[in-house]
Amino acid sequence: MLRNDFGAMSLLPVFLLSCGCMSGSHLTEASDDTLSPEDASFCDGELEVQYPELLVNRCLIVPEEFREKLSTIWGAPLIRYRHAQEVSNYTLIMVDPDAPSRSKPVLAYWRHWVITDMEWSSLKNGVLTGTIIDDYQPPTPPRGTGFHRYQFLLFHQGSNITSDSLDSESRGKWNLDAFVLMFHLGEPVAKLQFLTQNYED
Repeated sequence: MLRNDFGAMSLLPVFLLSCGCMSGSHLTEASDDTLSPEDASFCDGELEVQYPELLVNRCLIVPEEFREKLSTIWGAPLIRYRHAQEVSNYTLIMVDPDAPSRSKPVLAYWRHWVITDMEWSSLKNGVLTGTIIDDYQPPTPPRGTGFHRYQFLLFHQGSNITSDSLDSESRGKWNLDAFVLMFHLGEPVAKLQFLTQNYED
């Protein structure tokens, strides 16, 4: 069950990440062969992000045939963390550190998704629950700006996080470090990223 940032409850159909497939689609694991050592070393903690036809379980570059779907068709992915512990709920943050481009990231961090109060048991089984602080915004890198990194950060959550802690007017130029310090999130327990560019490039 998901909550929006106003506390209203909305039912969410239960999708299990462990299914490994969705009706009428084929799940693909992309290759990470062309990643730089810097980009390949970011991922840690065995976080899994599943889109309808693409499983991201390590640092990778999104194959060209999926880039348009990722930006225009697919909604929020399912999230699974097999090592989730009973001790706390979790917070998930998705950001783009390369807005509007990696060579000139003057709008970084760009906030794509923030979910708090993720229950450990649901997270462990790939069931999406929690409180939506920021609705999911799909990757939409501008044309001609090259590859962008889209990073998923999972934290243990010790205190309540409210929507008024975020600037609702803009998702750009977000101070991620200040947010982490404000809510005592500490270091992420798991990190994952994929790279993609505009599907028309």
